[in-house]
Amino acid sequence: MKNAVKWILCIYVAFVFIQSLFFKFTDAYETIHIFSTLGAWSGFEWFSDYGAYGVGTVELIAAIMLFFSSSRLYGAAIASGVMMGAVFFHLFTPLGIAMPEFDEMGNVVGDDGGLLFYNACGVLAVSLIVTAMEFFGTDNAIKRVLFRSS
Repeated sequence: MKNAVKWILCIYVAFVFIQSLFFKFTDAYETIHIFSTLGAWSGFEWFSDYGAYGVGTVELIAAIMLFFSSSRLYGAAIASGVMMGAVFFHLFTPLGIAMPEFDEMGNVVGDDGGLLFYNACGVLAVSLIVTAMEFFGTDNAIKRVLFRSS
C-alpha cells in the first residue's frame, strides 16, 4: 500500500512538471510574465530570457528521476527544491500569488486567483513527502553518510 501511495505521488509531481514544459519551452505569455518579473526584480536580466528553459530542464530531469528507484530520492529532493523556490518567489517578490491570465493576443484578461501558487504549494508538499518516504524507507547513500556508526 505504501509503495502504491508513493507511486501515485510521484506520478502527480511528474505530471505537473511535464505538462508545464509546454508553457516553459514555448514562451507562453504566462511564462514570459513570470520570468521577466523575476529577472527584473533580481537584476539578472538573463533570467528573463533563459530562466524558463533552465527551470523546465531541471523539472524534466526530476520528473524522469522519480520513476527509477535508484534516483527517486534525488528526483524528489530536486522537485522539492524547485518548488521551494517557486513558493518563495511567489511570496517574497513582486510576482505575487495571483498570476495574470492572458488571451491569445497576449492581453491580460484577468487572473488565476492564485491557482498556480496553490498548485506549487501542493507539489512542494507532495515532493517533501516522497523525499521523506524515500529517505527513511530505503537504504541510501545520504543516510549511510549521515548515520555512519563510528
